Amino acid sequence: MWRKIFWENLEMIFIAILIVVPIRYFLIQPFIVHGSSMEPNFNTQDYLIIDELTYRFRNPSRYEVIVFKAPNHLDQYYIKRVIGLPFETIEIKNGQITITNTEGGSFSLQEDFLPEGVNTAGSLELTLNKNQYFVLGDNRVASYDSRNWGPVEESLIIGRVWLRLWPFQKIVAYGL
Repeated sequence: MWRKIFWENLEMIFIAILIVVPIRYFLIQPFIVHGSSMEPNFNTQDYLIIDELTYRFRNPSRYEVIVFKAPNHLDQYYIKRVIGLPFETIEIKNGQITITNTEGGSFSLQEDFLPEGVNTAGSLELTLNKNQYFVLGDNRVASYDSRNWGPVEESLIIGRVWLRLWPFQKIVAYGL
């Protein structure tokens, strides 16, 4: 009797592993926010679920929040917002971000996700190459981002923020 129970439990554990491991390593991944670079939208200790599948079928879009390997420290992960897309020219001047696309059209970035009165410090003009993205933290004053270390290569992107599970009062699904 106990052998039957043992083998049934072992079988159940094996099936659970067969289901959970591929989901965890190929589809979604947990991520805990550390630091203030994405405040007020994401805070330290926010528990996020990262979608690793979407970018296998399409490229990142402007304003999506992504997690990626830090270009200057590949053993660390950063969370930032996509601002510039491949082949665009990003200009930061007088607190305003202007994007010029491949067709020569330009526009000032509208960042409704930032608190009112927040501007982007710095002076920069940068043209992105194929598979490069310009990313910024939402807390522009305290963010270490593409203004400091340049664009993020697509190969470093882990995925996009899909779900915030903690804190419970701030559970939000992004881009479903």
